[in-house]
Amino acid sequence: MQRTISTGKKFRIKTVSLMVAFALSGWSQAQDAGGEALLSPVRVSERVMGENTEGTGSYTTGKTKTATPLSLSPRDTPQSVSVVTQQRIEDQGLLNITDVINNVTGVSVNQYETHRAQFHARGFDINALMVDGVPTTWDQQWSSGEILTGLAIYDRVEVVRGSTGLTTGVGDPSAAVNLVRKRANSKVLTGTVQLGFGSWSEQRVLVDVATPVNEAKTLRARVVGEYVERDSWVDNLENKNQTLFATFEADLTPDTLLSGGFSRQENNPRGSMWGGLPVWYSDGSKANWDRSKTTAAEWTRWNSVYENYFATLEHRFANDWKVKASYSHGDRTADSYLLYLYGTPDRTTGLGLFAWPGSYKTRTQQDDFGLQANGPFSLFGRTHELAVGYTYAKQKFASDSRAASTFGTVGDFNAWNGTSYPEPSWGGLTYYSQGETKQEAVYAAARLNLADPLKVIVGARLTKYEKSGDDASSNPYRLKIEDQLTPYAGVIYDLNENFSVYASYTDIFQPQQRRDISGKYLDPILGKSTEGGVKGEFFGGRLNASLAVFQIKQENLAQSTGQIIAGTTPPETAYRATQGATSEGFELELAGELTPGWNLSAGYTQFTATDTNGADVNSIYPRELFKLFTTYRLPGALNALTVGGGANWQGTTYTYVGSEKFEQKAYALVNLMARYEISKQLSAQVNVNNLFDKTYYGMFDAYNQYTYGAPRSASVSLKYKF
Repeated sequence: MQRTISTGKKFRIKTVSLMVAFALSGWSQAQDAGGEALLSPVRVSERVMGENTEGTGSYTTGKTKTATPLSLSPRDTPQSVSVVTQQRIEDQGLLNITDVINNVTGVSVNQYETHRAQFHARGFDINALMVDGVPTTWDQQWSSGEILTGLAIYDRVEVVRGSTGLTTGVGDPSAAVNLVRKRANSKVLTGTVQLGFGSWSEQRVLVDVATPVNEAKTLRARVVGEYVERDSWVDNLENKNQTLFATFEADLTPDTLLSGGFSRQENNPRGSMWGGLPVWYSDGSKANWDRSKTTAAEWTRWNSVYENYFATLEHRFANDWKVKASYSHGDRTADSYLLYLYGTPDRTTGLGLFAWPGSYKTRTQQDDFGLQANGPFSLFGRTHELAVGYTYAKQKFASDSRAASTFGTVGDFNAWNGTSYPEPSWGGLTYYSQGETKQEAVYAAARLNLADPLKVIVGARLTKYEKSGDDASSNPYRLKIEDQLTPYAGVIYDLNENFSVYASYTDIFQPQQRRDISGKYLDPILGKSTEGGVKGEFFGGRLNASLAVFQIKQENLAQSTGQIIAGTTPPETAYRATQGATSEGFELELAGELTPGWNLSAGYTQFTATDTNGADVNSIYPRELFKLFTTYRLPGALNALTVGGGANWQGTTYTYVGSEKFEQKAYALVNLMARYEISKQLSAQVNVNNLFDKTYYGMFDAYNQYTYGAPRSASVSLKYKF
């Protein structure tokens, strides 16, 4: 297959395909001078890969079900799938979901404030995080700590790029990010204690204990607690994060499992920025601030709490059919006291900025119920698989505000250190906005085994969707969609024992809460997502490879106009609906174990994203991404030592601030790690991020502002296993 895509540079997928095929061939057939294989597939393939990644030491997983309701291997999933396993989380010292997104093939983060950011893939926003397959959506304007979601309670993070309408219903064609919880499945007492210390006075404690509760071991429990405290490279900024997680599993019968639990994640930062640094001086020249510069006052804070309750009942019948009922309740609150600075300062005097104090209290409550049945069935002499289900989700959002007693000018911003602007007196809470979203759906998906090498996945989701609300400016909105059908189709053909080709298609339907310059809400996004490629599986699934070509077409995609809607406080950016927004490109990924003790995750993405007129859309999102991380455990007498490292590279991004182009040149961040096993129970690990101290920043379309990314940092941790 040969296809040329213009992205400012021309490339040929045929060339890249040959390179990947050659590399995989070299790994799987490497020989020494005597002609004997250097790799030993027998040793690796003896370890069977399942869904959970704890204890596997792997950079991949055997099964995922984020793309469809069916439990499929990455090779049998007709979409691009990446999995950040427990081993990789530990190796890279990843602490929150933002860390994960920054290290996954094809996805990236636009960090436009200290506590708000936008995740994106293939040129479009990711507006939902899934927890055990349940989508939890949020409005970026009212972020409440979602990007700070800690990883202590999760076994892995699955990322499926492309539209996932079959599992999420309403959703973006960018990607689905699914955080999968740890389980209480251990029948022996086991656990870990970790202590960590790092740059900016970082301190971390993690305790994770799992144990059977009764003698028969039919009741099992697990408790996880984490505390993280650290300052920042940003002046006056400090963060305190606490996590508590308790879960259980009970074998009611040999075929019936009841599980449930509770989690609480609390973030208590001080010195939080609201907005970013000014791009320009008043004379039109570009500003160049220190990376430690802040627009926040020392009293600003953005506290948030997320509590989640969940329960699942599963029963497996003698014919291998399984029925599962699940319920979860999420309650997320945030209480913020912030300071927004705007304007353009004078280069010499620093005068020209104005202050807007703002305080908001928000709450989002979400209830989800699901019922699913899945299992095998026979037809025309072959065994196939079917999954059918029903889901109901209701989300309620409310925000109140407090009026500040004083506003005013900032004074000399060149000398601003956040201590000269006192906290105003705040009034009582008053109504600001509220909204409610309901989604109800039935779905079905079948994996048809048409021939030994040919599998077809077909499915559909029928969704009822309703969203309504208003705000203090009397801007009510109501959107009701009856029986929105989302079809899904995928085909996988096995070329041989190791390689398959695949293709998939699904529709896109995404209501949006962006407004135009008149204050009117934009129509829902509609579109189509198609993908095709080659997948490889080696060593019993411990190494997975993929090459994907994709195309996404959308109508009514919101794009910033750079203008402010009249009468909105704080200022709200106006958007326009673009027609014919198209993203197309390709992705390469290799993840897993190359040889025993050598793990690798590597991926490259390149795409274009344009509207009908050929103009770039979402140009602040990088069109080229390369992510690499690898670890190697030394052999022989040095096998107590594991060393690793990698690099994250992204291409040029830009936006327009007024009529001027504001550009971030391509850059790479290099990371290193080393771990030494002092004993079977005790190990020590060192991580260094941004080794060469690269200066880079995030930007956003509105408000003429930007932020800096993290400079070089280091951490050391001790881990004790029992």
